[in-house]
Amino acid sequence: MVTEARGADAGSGDALRGWFIRRVPETWFTGTPEIVADREEITVVGPLDDLDVPDDAPPATRAAAVDGRARRFREETREHRIEIAREAEHKFGRKVSWGVLCGDRKVMFTTLSAPVMTRLRQSERRVLDTLVDAGVARSRSDALAWCVRLVGEHEESWLGQLRDALRRVEAVRAEGPQA
Repeated sequence: MVTEARGADAGSGDALRGWFIRRVPETWFTGTPEIVADREEITVVGPLDDLDVPDDAPPATRAAAVDGRARRFREETREHRIEIAREAEHKFGRKVSWGVLCGDRKVMFTTLSAPVMTRLRQSERRVLDTLVDAGVARSRSDALAWCVRLVGEHEESWLGQLRDALRRVEAVRAEGPQA
């Protein structure tokens, strides 16, 4: 979902997705790439063909095959991905990150880490400090990112409902008075 339009032609989330679907070569992925956008970044993740690894292969063999397949795709498409990313960054005013789905793993090539300022009360800071002291995280920033990932993993259904509700609000807002 696109939460904020940037640039003159930023358009809606559907327009952004449509632009990438038309721009990304059909031969790159075995299905439609997933395009996710927020205020700073557009992430494009596409599925790759199945690996020729026997089902009974050891997990390490499968993992090495996934890494090799993702690496090969990354190298073979690098220049064209950079070209598409530059166009998109100019058009939509956001950085573009790329990744692939291979087997049951998602491999990200590039991602943006955006600083987020927040105010935390002492009880909240103590949670982060406990994670740092226990060696779960290297810093308060890492601990906060860890907490956000954990909520994202365990509350995906609820977050999905929230995103759907936001899309409905955006649609109603778009139909509202044009003052």
